[in-house]
Amino acid sequence: KPILLQGHERSITQIKYNREGDLLFTVAKDPIVNVWYSVNGERLGTYNGHTGAVWCVDADWDTRHVLTGSADNSCRLWDCETGKQLALVKTSSAVRTCGFDFGGNIIMFSTDKQMGYQCFVSFFDLRDPSQIENNEPYMKIPCSDSKITSAVWGPLGEFIIAGHESGELNQFSAKSGEQLSNIKEHTKQINDIQTSRDMTMFITASKDNTAKLFDCTTLEHLKTFRTERPVNSAALSPIFDHVVLGGGQEAMDVTTTSTRIGKFEARFFHLAFEEEFGRVKGHFGPINSVAFHPDGKSYSSGGEDGYVRIHYFDPQYFEFEFEA
Repeated sequence: KPILLQGHERSITQIKYNREGDLLFTVAKDPIVNVWYSVNGERLGTYNGHTGAVWCVDADWDTRHVLTGSADNSCRLWDCETGKQLALVKTSSAVRTCGFDFGGNIIMFSTDKQMGYQCFVSFFDLRDPSQIENNEPYMKIPCSDSKITSAVWGPLGEFIIAGHESGELNQFSAKSGEQLSNIKEHTKQINDIQTSRDMTMFITASKDNTAKLFDCTTLEHLKTFRTERPVNSAALSPIFDHVVLGGGQEAMDVTTTSTRIGKFEARFFHLAFEEEFGRVKGHFGPINSVAFHPDGKSYSSGGEDGYVRIHYFDPQYFEFEFEA
């Protein structure tokens, strides 16, 4: 039986475990940022300060700092333990993605293309406080053609991998800001990117009803997982060759289709065979974000219904062998 976390009034936008997995951070289309104990679903506290929907959240390597990006046109840095706001970076449009690099010293975030403003990726070095104080990132990369909808740091903090509204994927160097490579394997918007535990691969979730596995460094397309509906989020198991996909229609399309199409299970695929082997029901409405616990023994999903569910796998899951 899953643990139900009720801490948001609006639909969940992202959920994220810290590296050890003892904490689960959840953000939604309300201004609240919640942190929970993942073992029992107890709410530890909130990070208060945002005034709009929060699109993204990240915790650094040693869970000292938390980073959030919001539609109130700000990216905020918090002290994880005390909930104190450490820094506030104002932007000209909504912050869509954010992340700490491997060392936790450099933050990156991307902003939306809206209200006449371009989409930018900004990089701040936290070791130099003047960058945040003067709102002067050491690097700002403009993305004129198609806005970034999802972005993560690559291995060792050398580059970021960004997914676009157009379905394109590219790598931007965190040192020079140049585009290292660019591919277009998806036909529609990339909703989510998550890396594997060892940062060698990453999985993308797209509105074109597929999730795809790529090599982090070469962007080589390795696998494709197909479904009948848009995939909002995909995560890779840290211990098995398993993938979990969460999806469903966009909120705005829900009323215009028959009930049968609006299936909202979390779906499990085998990484190598691209074969589906399990489904977990539960959410009322689409699943917007999924994440595996770093020990691989549980996973969580956050839905359009505003709930987050923590599912612990039963013993059969660990004994499950894929028959070729």
